[in-house]
Amino acid sequence: MKFMHVVAVALLAVGLTACQKPKQTKPTEQPPAAAEAGGTKTTGLGETGAGKGSTTLTAQQQALAALKNMNLVYFDYDSSEIPSQYLSVVSANAAYLVKYPAARVRLEGHTDERGSREYNIGLGERRAQVVRKALQAQGVADAQITTVSYGEERPAVPGHDEAAYAKNRRVEFAYAQ
Repeated sequence: MKFMHVVAVALLAVGLTACQKPKQTKPTEQPPAAAEAGGTKTTGLGETGAGKGSTTLTAQQQALAALKNMNLVYFDYDSSEIPSQYLSVVSANAAYLVKYPAARVRLEGHTDERGSREYNIGLGERRAQVVRKALQAQGVADAQITTVSYGEERPAVPGHDEAAYAKNRRVEFAYAQ
């Protein structure tokens, strides 16, 4: 029964977060436009209220933008062990999440197309969970992290060769705004 609750919550979180995906890129793109417009018109706060609140938000958006190229952990074939070259990716994301405790991340586990659908869903989940545990070991709160496994259902690269398979064996960091 507890497993069904966890699955229901995970599916709800995926559904809600999927609806928000377009919003994830727009806030990152707003600060340059806000700077060009003088900053006060976009916040609606005027000159006296634009100080601390918008600076904090801008700093968080800049920190998140800095993680843009550090949002993937790739895995070896049939493995859920984080390769050493991706430990810095996990550490950078952990530092962001610790610094901004209101931030939320969904860890999306993926596999290549080899193996049964059921096996790949399980492997994708194991990959997402190992990244989750690594984040928690670096001080990230459990409430900041959700996981989902897509298995082989959402390939990053189409193809049936090792180059495509290697890009599809991954965990993606998807931040909610």
